[in-house]
Amino acid sequence: MPEKYYQILMNLCRKASKKDEVPIAAILVDNDKIIAKAYNTRKTKNNVCNHAEMLVIKKASRKLKDWRLDNCSIYVTLKPCNMCEAAIRQARIKNVYYLLDKPESKKEYYKTNIEQTNIHTQIDEYSQYLKDFFKNLRDKA
Repeated sequence: MPEKYYQILMNLCRKASKKDEVPIAAILVDNDKIIAKAYNTRKTKNNVCNHAEMLVIKKASRKLKDWRLDNCSIYVTLKPCNMCEAAIRQARIKNVYYLLDKPESKKEYYKTNIEQTNIHTQIDEYSQYLKDFFKNLRDKA
């Protein structure tokens, strides 16, 4: 994942964490230009559909005045869930890039298979960030 996108995603994750939202972020890019960015707001907005991917698609569609985002790519910190995958397909987004795969047990995150020099550092950093977030959440309870 390009470092500039990774840094934006991590900044969005930090914003989400400050609001006790699960730190998942997404950006939508068209020809190396960021069209929209978002992070989860399910808790603060009391809306189960407020996943980062859904919000970024909505923002991009509004900005581009078109629901078809077929020339765009989406960068996400965690592999999209089934709902978000369906929305991504419906929006005709060309490429989906993510750092971590979905957890099977909700305790371990799986690394994606992306060939890039800095990807393992990014994966490890985000994975630890997510683990720390959930540990802090459990400690508060």
